[in-house]
Amino acid sequence: MEYKASSETIFYQIEKAIKQYRVMAQGNLNKLEYKVTINQILLMLQIDRNPEISQVELAELLFKDVASVTRMIELLVKRNFLLREEDKKDRRKKALKTTDKGKRVLELAIPIIKKNREIAQNDITEEEKEILFKLLGKIILNTSK
Repeated sequence: MEYKASSETIFYQIEKAIKQYRVMAQGNLNKLEYKVTINQILLMLQIDRNPEISQVELAELLFKDVASVTRMIELLVKRNFLLREEDKKDRRKKALKTTDKGKRVLELAIPIIKKNREIAQNDITEEEKEILFKLLGKIILNTSK
C-alpha cells in the first residue's frame, strides 16, 4: 500500500471537518450572555436528561477522561450551572443536578446547537448521511477489534 500524506487521508478530512465545525459552533455559542464551551453544554445536557449518570459514563459519552469531566463539573458548580448534592441512595456518591441558571443556559444553547447542525449539514441528502454513518460505523468496527 502506498503511503499518502496525512492531508490526503479520510482521517485527516474527518478531523478537519470536526475541528471546523467546533470553531463555527463555539463562535455561535459565544454570542450567548453566558460564556460556556460546547463540551460544558453537552455535559449539562447529559446531566439534565439523566441525573443518575456517573462521571465515568459522562467521560465516555464526551470522549474525555474522567479527570477532565471532574474539572468541568467543578467549574460548572462554581458558576452555579450545576448543583452537587449527596446521593440519597448512596452517601458516598454525589448527585448532580442542573440549576435554574443551568437550565436557562441550555434553553438558550439548544436552538443554537440545532442551527449549527443545520448549517453544517446543509446540502447533504439523507442518502449521503446514511452512507456516511455506514462508512464511519465500519471504521469504528475495524478499529475496535
